[in-house]
Amino acid sequence: MASVQSVPSSLSKAGRGHHIASKLELLLQTDRDVVPLLLRGALGTVMFPHGAQKALGWFGGGGFQGTMRYFIDIVHLPALLGYLIIAAEFLGSILLVIGLGTRFAALSIGLVMIGAASLVHAPNGFFMNWFGNQSGEGFEYHLLAIAIAAAIVVRGGGRWSIDLKLYGLGSSTRA
Repeated sequence: MASVQSVPSSLSKAGRGHHIASKLELLLQTDRDVVPLLLRGALGTVMFPHGAQKALGWFGGGGFQGTMRYFIDIVHLPALLGYLIIAAEFLGSILLVIGLGTRFAALSIGLVMIGAASLVHAPNGFFMNWFGNQSGEGFEYHLLAIAIAAAIVVRGGGRWSIDLKLYGLGSSTRA
C-alpha cells in the first residue's frame, strides 16, 4: 500500500487563501498620508483625458478604433498591447483618482509612459514642443509621470483611498 504524503500548507486550500490574502494585503497596504492622495489625484487627473481620447474619442482623440489603428499600423504594436495601453490610461486613471488598486494602476501607467517615451517621444528630444519647431513632443512630461507613478507604487493610495478602507478591514490595528 502506497503511503500518503501530507500536502504542504502552501498548497492546501487554506494555505492558498492565506497566500492570496497576504499578496492582496501588500497591494492595498497604505496609510493616511496626504502625499499619495495628492500624487494619485494629479496623475489620475492628467492621465484621464489621454485615456478618454484613446478609449472614447473625447478631447479630440481618435477613439478606440482610431487609437488601435495607430498602435498597430504606425507604432507596430501587437493588438493585445494596444488594448492594455488604452485600459491602463483610461481605467487606470479612474482607479488612481478613487484609490482602488492604486499600486497596480500606477505601475500600469508608469509602464505605458516608459513605452511612450522610448518608442514615440525619444526621437523628438527631451523638451516638449512649446514653439512648434520639433516634429513632435519630447519626453520630459513622461519622466514626471514615471516618477509620480513610482512614488505611488512605493507609498500606495494614502488618505481617502478605497485601498485604505479595504486594507483597514483586515485588522483593527491598521491605519
